[in-house]
Amino acid sequence: MEDFFANGQILLIDKPLTWTSFDAVKKLKFGLKVKKIGHAGTLDPLATGLLVICTGKFTKKIEEIQNGEKEYVCKMFLGKSTASFDLETPIDKEMPIDHITESIIYEKVKNFIGEISQIPPAHSAIRINGERAYKLARKGLEPEIKSRLVTVKSIVINKIALPELELTITCSKGTYIRSLVRDLGTALGSCAYMSYLRRTKIGPYTVEEALTPELYIQKMKPEHTEDASPIL
Repeated sequence: MEDFFANGQILLIDKPLTWTSFDAVKKLKFGLKVKKIGHAGTLDPLATGLLVICTGKFTKKIEEIQNGEKEYVCKMFLGKSTASFDLETPIDKEMPIDHITESIIYEKVKNFIGEISQIPPAHSAIRINGERAYKLARKGLEPEIKSRLVTVKSIVINKIALPELELTITCSKGTYIRSLVRDLGTALGSCAYMSYLRRTKIGPYTVEEALTPELYIQKMKPEHTEDASPIL
């Protein structure tokens, strides 16, 4: 089994809620006794879904996989916001939403498709002078984060049930869905936070093929190795 992972495998993992991406990697590293392992694209603790993990020789593929197109299912809550633009921090802002109609939502969403400029959230893993932005934000500081160009290929409005919207977003590497939620809330003349996020695709890989870390480890026990399907 050690040689199996050392020769290079791609594991498709469904990251559980509240786990960090590092938690998932650590669980698999020790559960499978893998020496060399890493993930291709971080997911926040409050997000779930596809985490592509590479082992052994395939860790060289991490950058290539990270550059792949991403797909997310997101729920945004209009009229309220938080410092982190998700549920990590408490509600600290409220604005009216009575003026928001379905036609306005469809109109404003169009402005976020294509190449757009966005500023990542202060509560993010971006490094500012060597320190993670979220660590500075948690100290009450306001890290200065530069805007970046990202590409949003499509936004599908799955459901409108105000104050909540459900969207499926296909986008490039480096796109912050929380920033898109924040900016869309502002464009709608209100504010918003992300109440749910699930990554469903990275490049050709889909979450339907993935297993949770615990189930994957269980499947890799000798009596189950023939069922270890999320290894490519």
